[in-house]
Parts: sequence; structure tokens; C-alpha cells
Amino acid sequence: MNLIKLQVKTGNQKYPIFIGKNILKKLPELLKKNFVNFNQCLVIIDKNVPKKIIKKFLYSLPKKKVSIHYFSANEKNKNQKSIDNILSILLTKNFNRNDCVISIGGGITGDVSGFAASIFKRGLKFVNIPTTLLSQVDSSIGGKTGINTKYGKNLIGAFYQPSLVISDINFLNSLPNRELICGYGEILKHSLIADKKFFAFLDTNGSKILNLKSPFIEKAIFKSCSIKKKVVETDEKEMDIRKILNFGHTFAHAYEATLGYSKKLNHGEAVMLGIKSATKFSLLNKILPIKEFSLIENHLNKLDLPRNINKLFSIKDLSKILSFMKKDKKNNTSKISLVLLKKIGSPIYRLQFDVGQINLFLKKELIK
Repeated sequence: MNLIKLQVKTGNQKYPIFIGKNILKKLPELLKKNFVNFNQCLVIIDKNVPKKIIKKFLYSLPKKKVSIHYFSANEKNKNQKSIDNILSILLTKNFNRNDCVISIGGGITGDVSGFAASIFKRGLKFVNIPTTLLSQVDSSIGGKTGINTKYGKNLIGAFYQPSLVISDINFLNSLPNRELICGYGEILKHSLIADKKFFAFLDTNGSKILNLKSPFIEKAIFKSCSIKKKVVETDEKEMDIRKILNFGHTFAHAYEATLGYSKKLNHGEAVMLGIKSATKFSLLNKILPIKEFSLIENHLNKLDLPRNINKLFSIKDLSKILSFMKKDKKNNTSKISLVLLKKIGSPIYRLQFDVGQINLFLKKELIK
């Protein structure tokens, strides 16, 4: 599959997403063709990206003033201190609003870099080069940036669209299997909320996608990005239908926060646990038919994906999980807002539930 281009058009900005193999070498051409000009740039690099790839990337940059900041990407470092470190560099180097921040790394690096770019002098140009499957299909699209606090995940941030996104599939070859599974969680989510045919494609070809076989991996990334692009274009600021992208995430974010964002559970794994929780909750509330639920459960089982919260949590964690769910930014009453499924491809997102009802559900799931 050749170079793929998706054009995202929001109310505030229009920008392209390029997907393909070995496209990083085209960086100068892509910057020029998409009018991303600058006198100097700050490149924020995820320390997890192999040095060999970074060397090629830096060589491909336009011959401008380039500053480099290496970032230890993990949920605990997705905080205000990391933002302050980046702002300090931008201030010291006297960056102006015509200059650029380039992120090269996973979703955490992109979120932190994009948020810093959004608040420095009210906005620098921002180029996102996602290097993980998760970031290529999710966080690099749609303009959500932000950081965590002790009160929960992503509670401080901004909507800030990039000027350009470059998703080079070659980056994925350096990822461990656990990271690929992490990204697959968001691909699966997109199929469940938007396209039953895409879910069928995943159900047939999931193992090929996880093994990065062509053209299956390219098609999965393209289709996943297309689904999110369509939603974001309709509702950039998450006032209405964009809330469907949070399917599974109210549970997932609470699971991550309860474990203190530890390595025991990464974001994509948490999303798959959240998907299982949300689909089971949909079933028990007679929203999702048993036949549709079984398709999803069988898919998780077949690929041996994370699906049982009682392997990570016990009853003693229940109050903490509920506490984080109550603090979720999507809630606007004392009840907890959830995105659920009516069937595969048909989400429902204007639902609120009493804490006691969710407490009872989770209690049963934890004592299995």
C-alpha cells in the first residue's frame, strides 16, 4: 500500500495525516508542501524510540536551528513539571509563534508536546510524528492534548490541532508485542462504535494485524483513522457525538489511575478491560443483545486480549475505582456518564447511572 493521505477538517483548522512505510525520509518535502515553515524547532523525543531511527530523523530535518529535548514517556511524567521543562526551553531559546514543536514518540509524548505548544505564546506550530500503534490510530488525531494530576487522567489540557501528522509504519517494527496489543485496543474500539464490517475484518485478520502483515496493518490503521477523523470533524470539542470515542474509557481511566499509572497496566490494555466492562454493563442493562456481546467476548478470547479485571484488582480496590470514575471529566451531575453499545457499530452516549448501580456491577466482576 502506497502513501495514504487523510485530510482532517475541523472548525478551526485543516491538516493532513500521512500513513505509509518509510515516509519519514520525505519529511522536508511534506513540511514544505503543507506550509509548515519555521526558523527554529524544538524536537521532543520519546526516549523509548530507537536511537538508530532518531539519527535518521534528525538528519532528514530541514537545516534550521534545532533544539532537542529527550522525554521519559510514562503516565507519571505526563505532568505539569514536564510542561514547565519544555516551556523553559522555548523561553530560553526565544521561540516565537512562527516556530515549531515536533513530537516524535508515543501518545504521551504527543499529548505533552501538543499541550506545551498550545499554551506557549498562545500557540506554536505543532507537528506530530507518532511512533506507536496506539498513537498512530488514536491520540495523534483530533487535537486532544493534556496532562494527568493526582485527581485523575487528562484533567488539564486543551484542544489543539496539529499542523501535520506523519505516521510511518516502520516505527512499529521496533515495538514489543505488548505495545502492539495496546494499539489494537483502540482499533477494536473504533470498529465497535462505528463499523460492524470493520469489526468482522478485525475478527478474521486480528492475528495478521498484530504481526504487522501487509496489507492488513495498513488497512487497519487507515480505517481506524478514518473513523476517528469523521467523528472529530463532526464534533471537535466533544460537545456531542465525539463522546462515543470514550467508549470503554470511563472504566479504563479509573483502572489506570487506581494502579497509579503503573507498568502493570498500559493504556491500551486498560481500554480493552474498559471495553469488556462497558459491553458487559450494556448486556446486563438489556441494551446490547447477548449475540452481539458474545461476538465481542469471543474476539477478545480468540486473540488472548486483556478482558478480566479480577486479575488486576480485588474488592479492596472498588472504592478507589469508583472514586476515579466519579471524577471523570465527562460527568456533569452526581451520576456517572457512560458510553454503551446497542449493537456493534451503534453506540449510545447520553446515559447516566447511579454510583450504586456501577458499584454493584463492579463488585460482581471483581469476585468472580
